[in-house]
Amino acid sequence: MQRPASISNSAPSFGALVRNSFALQRDYAHLNHGSYGATPVSVLAAQRIWQDKLELEPSRFMRRDYKPAMRAAIAALAPRLGIGTDGLALVENATQAVNAVLRELDLPDGAGILVTDQTYGAVRNAARHMSERKGWNLRSVTLPFPAASAEEILAAYTAALEPAPALVILDHITSPTALVLPLTQMAEAARARGALVLVDGAHAPGMLDLDLSAVPCDWYTGNLHKWMFTPKGCGFLWTAEARRETTHPLAISHWYQEGYDAEFEYVGTRDASSQLCLPTALEFVDAHGIDAIRAHNNALVNEAADALAARWGTERGAGPGLTGHMAMVRLPDGFGSTREEAEALRDRLTDEFRVQVPVNPLTGTLWCRLSAQIYNEMTDYDRLAAAVERLAG
Repeated sequence: MQRPASISNSAPSFGALVRNSFALQRDYAHLNHGSYGATPVSVLAAQRIWQDKLELEPSRFMRRDYKPAMRAAIAALAPRLGIGTDGLALVENATQAVNAVLRELDLPDGAGILVTDQTYGAVRNAARHMSERKGWNLRSVTLPFPAASAEEILAAYTAALEPAPALVILDHITSPTALVLPLTQMAEAARARGALVLVDGAHAPGMLDLDLSAVPCDWYTGNLHKWMFTPKGCGFLWTAEARRETTHPLAISHWYQEGYDAEFEYVGTRDASSQLCLPTALEFVDAHGIDAIRAHNNALVNEAADALAARWGTERGAGPGLTGHMAMVRLPDGFGSTREEAEALRDRLTDEFRVQVPVNPLTGTLWCRLSAQIYNEMTDYDRLAAAVERLAG
């Protein structure tokens, strides 16, 4: 194993210059933005203002102020997704949205539901639960990993569309392997066989330039707490016009059967401050520049992944063409291959070295999933490298 003194630090720099914009604990290397995000302190302050407005006069807020504020938040988001506000609803998270869609699906007994081996665990469980309840046939296709090209992924997926499923659930970006899938081509292939298409785009908003009007799907859901800097509890569900009448929120409330937008807009008394402060989060994005953020994150994570793979004599899960702000790197041999060993290693990295990074068992060994956000710099990944090498002995 090669052990150079340090990984280089040539990626575009935000790093320490913006770290005080976040409430993150200073003595940790935070390399897991992809899971839970990190909310800027300015956005947290805006959230608190919305909470105060609610508590100062709860009746007035819920009766008169809530709906206009929710509509303003949706209106601020819609242009970032390439769509209008019709059919666009704010929800707590993508998992909730997927559950809402699956619960209302009216498919015949034995209908095929196709997921992949890299479908997010919570989404897979939701599909499994509803399949068991409704008598659907849930099956999974194995996608190539490590992945050499989008064409390789598309070929494996297309082959699995026979027999034709009634519904496919597609990740835009896979959570366990950080692959940016060829979504449009995969969705088109499924549509050509008559399948409904539900896209779990949990990681895509902010990371990718989205135009949902060009995506051939029936539903698209994404999280905003990851790469668009909102507090936790802010995601969206977009539903194609033909599916809106039969798509309902998980909580049926006062505006049932008064239209998709009205039903999702109000689902009972709750603290919706994480959604109402969405415009402030978008202001944070604009202040730093979405192009600059993406350029920094993409360059940083790819430089880090290349450097770590070279340093450890291992490999990446995919090249830059299939990655966004996250990348997979295989860990050196000797750390194990099971979920239990992955969790144990992750805990040691966190507790002993203050390095927070996911570790996943894949291909008979362990891989780490790197994230890059504007508060990161190459020294964070150097710290990960040194910790792994220390544990490797």
